[in-house]
Amino acid sequence: MRADVRHVADGTYLVHGSNTNWVMLTEGDAVTLIDTGYPGDRRLLLDSLARIGSSPEAVAAVLITHAHNDHLGSAEYLRAAHGTPVLLHEAEVPHARREFLHQVSVGEVLRNIWRPGVLPWTAHVLRSGGTRQLPVTAPAAFATGGPLDLPGRPVPVHTPGHTGGHCVFHLPDAGVVVSGDALVSGHPTSRVRGPQLLPDMFHHERDRAVASLDVLAGLDGDVLLPGHGPVHRGPVKDAARRAREHAS
Repeated sequence: MRADVRHVADGTYLVHGSNTNWVMLTEGDAVTLIDTGYPGDRRLLLDSLARIGSSPEAVAAVLITHAHNDHLGSAEYLRAAHGTPVLLHEAEVPHARREFLHQVSVGEVLRNIWRPGVLPWTAHVLRSGGTRQLPVTAPAAFATGGPLDLPGRPVPVHTPGHTGGHCVFHLPDAGVVVSGDALVSGHPTSRVRGPQLLPDMFHHERDRAVASLDVLAGLDGDVLLPGHGPVHRGPVKDAARRAREHAS
């Protein structure tokens, strides 16, 4: 299998995994990796690095938008095998260690199994290792309040609701927002196309997820790289407004 790697801006790549996206930011030989897909996406993850002429050894850090298994999948592998730092918002660090879990429950999935797309999505989760417990042994909190000293100079922005410590990453010079699951452009369980929140069952605190759309609307950019769905081009503030309209 080959990774679906899209060059979306200078030094910025969006990769479509089996159901979840990740982002690679390059600077010379070094790479910042934002999210890692499902555990079962590891071969695709490694192939995506190779496709841009890189390798796991060149990854300066893994930034995690939030510690759900479909984003955290290979983070511990990279940390253990290559010593790669795994960095999250301070509120998400214990989540990555699996001291608690802000994730849709099996019972809630079963209550929604009749909805379009939920049954095949559930089968994919099981095939991709989405129910495995893969805590990060030594996650660390990144600094907030400005750009990180990493390739791409991403700026973390706290957008809680989907999980308590969810963060998006703003690339102001490139006009790019890496939005994780705070704002997506599609999902197998959604029949909406374009900017949207994920279906309600996926959010730890839906009201806060809706409120975080206002934070996203304040970020200057015209390229949105979501955790699910294709790249969205157009003002991020308009994408956030459309998502809020759908949510209401």
